Amino acid sequence: MWNPFKKKDPKPSLEDVERPPVPRKPRTPKVTLSPKDLATKNGEPYINVVSIELDPEDPTTGSFEFEWNDIFVARLIKAGYKGKTDADIVDQWYHTICSNVLNDMFEQEMADPSKRAAFERKRDLGDGRSEFR
Repeated sequence: MWNPFKKKDPKPSLEDVERPPVPRKPRTPKVTLSPKDLATKNGEPYINVVSIELDPEDPTTGSFEFEWNDIFVARLIKAGYKGKTDADIVDQWYHTICSNVLNDMFEQEMADPSKRAAFERKRDLGDGRSEFR
């Protein structure tokens, strides 16, 4: 039978004993490499468009901001690009890319007879002059 006046056993139970904290290994922060750093670590060239800025008044005017690694520039130099700075070399590469895109578009349009006709429209202006539309 339960007696509320009975003294408690002076011997502490396991639940009453304070345990020392378990020593934990210090956490090492996980280092995440950026795509550029990862490519550089792997010995790969890297180029990325960081931002594109357009003039709100004239959306045909704007600029691109690139990010690249030294391996990308070294490959461009090996391919024959030259410049005083890395930015000059990357700028030459970008102009080459743009020119290639325009040339491809022109060739595709010229291959389509319906679009080629637009380039071949000729109007005689007289005096040996002609206008092409």
